[in-house]
Order: sequence, then C-alpha cells, then structure tokens
Amino acid sequence: MPLTTTTKTPAIDHKHHHHFATPQSLSDWLRPRLPSDSFAAWGARPGTKNVHNLWLELSEGETSLTDSTPPVRTLEVVVVRVRDNQNRILIESHKQLSNGDIRKWSRPLSEKMKPGETVEAAVVRAVKEELGSIVRVSCSHVNDDDIVKIIRNSYSSKVEERVSMSYPGLPACYILHTVDAFVDGLPESEFCTEEEEEYLNLDENQEAERAISCKKHYWKWVDSYTL
Repeated sequence: MPLTTTTKTPAIDHKHHHHFATPQSLSDWLRPRLPSDSFAAWGARPGTKNVHNLWLELSEGETSLTDSTPPVRTLEVVVVRVRDNQNRILIESHKQLSNGDIRKWSRPLSEKMKPGETVEAAVVRAVKEELGSIVRVSCSHVNDDDIVKIIRNSYSSKVEERVSMSYPGLPACYILHTVDAFVDGLPESEFCTEEEEEYLNLDENQEAERAISCKKHYWKWVDSYTL
C-alpha cells in the first residue's frame, strides 16, 4: 500500500518538547500563558477536552508546545477520505464523548499521528481505532492491513493554523497528511462505531481515565462534490 509521492511537510520538533511530570505541572505552566477564561473552559465547555488530554498527547509525543505566550500546539494528523463505489465520501457527523457531550464534527476520518509513524501505518491505525468495531464484524477473516486500500496518487499535505476547538485559547498548527482510500466492510447507509481505547497501554491509566475520550462516532456518506 505504498504512497506514490515523497512530498514533505514540516515535522514536529521532538527535540524541543516540554516534559511535564504530571498534569498539574502542565496546568501550572499553562495558566499564566493563556487567557484565564479560555483555560477555565477546558473540559467544562461542551465539546472541549481537559488538561489531562493534553498531558497524554505530550507524553505520547503526539503534540509539542512552544514556550511562548500563548503556547502553540503542533501536531501531525492523518486525514482519510474514505470513498465508496458511488463517488461518496465518509464523514463523521458527530461524536459522543465520555462525559456525555455531543460534539458536531462534519469531517472525514482523522487521527493524530504517533512519533515516527508513516502515513500508511497511521491510516490503518485510524481505520482500526475508529471504524474497527463495525469493519471487524463484516471482515473478521481479513487482516486490518488488507481492509484498507489507499488510492494511488491521492496523497496531499498542507499546514493549517487555527485556535484549537478542543483547547480554547490555545493556538494550534496542524500538519495534515490527506489520502483517499477504500475500506472494506462498511455499511452503505448511516452507522455508528465505538472507539477503541486510545491510551489503553499507557502506564498512566489513571490519567487516561480522567481525560475526556470519544466513546462513539456517527458516520454518514456524502457526495464528494459537496466537500
């Protein structure tokens, strides 16, 4: 499933990661660097995440923070435009979070990339984590790698800078790696999937439990020309 392009994008500078021993130390570092009303909204405003989420991202190397006021959160994201034979693209319409909030989304399948992870590996992991609960039922005899077929010459990359929806007041730089792909075993109409535990294998299980996670994803197909 090789990509046919070697286009490069800026990578996260892991050499200058800030290391925080606990979520509290991260909170203490962030507080004077962010607007107080924005930081207070983390985990309280519907659809946002909390400081435990950001601490886990930093611990996993998925995110870096600049030492500035405000800091800038930089992360690489794989975006998978899942297609079908009717020229439709799969969109996640909304998410159900672990605290009961519903977050409207209206975006293709996407996932934060791990340090050193290839785009191909990130695509397979994203499908497994977010679509796996339904694909596994219809394709139980097929390996995960064989369920996903990246479309040749579909790779593109860009950098987007905007304030994070998850962390109000925190500017973010998203390095986006986008591919089109076919995924076997998906329903033809709207459906729901359950999220695999993102930080299940971490030693910091207690912190993962305090983070706000996604429990269910709601998907629908839309005509590709509408995007």
